[in-house]
This record gives sequence, structure tokens and C-alpha cells, in this order.
Amino acid sequence: MGDVVIQTSHLVKTYVTGTNEVHALRGIDLQVGRGEFVAVMGASGSGKSTLMNLLGCLDTPTDGSYQLDGVSVEGLDRNALAAIRNQKIGFVFQGFNLLARTTAIENVELPLLYDRTGRKRDTKALAIAALERVGLGSRLEHQPSELSGGQQQRVAIARALVTEPAIILADEPTGNLDTRTSVEVMALFQELNQQGITIVMVTHEPDLAAYASRIVEVRDGRIRRDEPVKNRRSAAEDLKDLGDEEEEVA
Repeated sequence: MGDVVIQTSHLVKTYVTGTNEVHALRGIDLQVGRGEFVAVMGASGSGKSTLMNLLGCLDTPTDGSYQLDGVSVEGLDRNALAAIRNQKIGFVFQGFNLLARTTAIENVELPLLYDRTGRKRDTKALAIAALERVGLGSRLEHQPSELSGGQQQRVAIARALVTEPAIILADEPTGNLDTRTSVEVMALFQELNQQGITIVMVTHEPDLAAYASRIVEVRDGRIRRDEPVKNRRSAAEDLKDLGDEEEEVA
């Protein structure tokens, strides 16, 4: 299990409302190795969001097993799940989820303040290092309102990185960004992935999934496709092309 970060077996999630049962997941077997960049795709109602909630320990399965970085997650109570989320998962959301009127450093520090293990002592230094890692070393004291959308997402990525998690879970991370900024975020993800960080990203856009190394497609609560990305795109190269196009227009 040393090289496997995510391992699910027959993962089932059923929601009961009154006399109705909604079978969101119908037996998911998924394995993600350390250092992979996986794109999870699927239409609305396919089960991909439910799967991400289970992988992120935001919800618990109805049946089946889930091991995250060697820890069996099913059956843990709320406090234990919160500890797992804090120590092993970095979240990146479509809406950035940054605290307003709070500096970039303070936003990135936040997960460290909830770490009760005592592992992370110099939280400010760790936050600065994470922001420098995503190219925001000159924006440490800026509040979200003083940052562009792309810079806000970089702060969110730094916040996800600061606890040195086993995985980063990114849920439609470019949904609020324009094309160029979206490619910039993908370039950062590819760079971090090349450094060995495991990334699982939900997206409904095939163009963005092409930056991952593997695509898992969910439909009707089951995995219908799981294959390596053919002709994987380089976001850094695409940024160069976008720059050339802008010069031609100018």
C-alpha cells in the first residue's frame, strides 16, 4: 500500500428521502497511486460529486471500504474524519473559499491552526513558503479583494499545499476563471504534479482533463471509463501559444 494513496472497494452511497432511495454510487473500485494526476469526469447527476465528497472525507459511504494513504476511513467518527481531512487532504474549490478582509498569509495559515498534532510550529514561515511556491511571494499581505481571480486560486492552492497533504482534491478549480487564467492554474498543477504531488480533479471540460495523466469517467454511479490520457497537453506550451496569439491580435 506504500505507493497507493486512494484505494476504494465497492464504494456505495445511497441517499434516503422519505420512501425514496437515490443510488448515487453503485460500487466504485478506484485506485490512485502516489504522484498521479487524475481527472474525474461525468455529467450532472453522474455521481462524481458524491465520489469526491467521499474521497474528501466530507461524507461517509453506505457500504464498501476506503483507504486514504493507508488509513481505513469508513467507520471513523466526525472528529477523526476532521483530523484526516486536515492532515491528509488539501482542498481547492471553484469559488476559492478565501476569508475576506484577511491577508494571503492568514488564509494559507488557517489549516495549520487546526492541526492538533503539533507537527507545524512556525505557521507563518510555512504559509510564506507555500505562497512562494505558487508564485505569490510578492502578494503576502494582500487581501482577496486586492487579488485577481487567478491569484486568489493560487492562494487557495497554497492553502491546500501548506499541510503537506497526501492528495490535493480540486473541484472544478477553474470554473470561475477565464481561458488564459485556467491554463495558468493547470500549468501550476502540472508543475506541482511533476514534483510528486498527487492530484485528483473534478472537471466537466475535456480540454482541462487533457492536462491530467489519467481520466476516470463516472456515469450512473459507476466508473465507465478509466484510462491514461493520450496526447497529454502541456499547459506551459499552451500558455506560450496563447501569448503568441495575443501578440498577433495586438
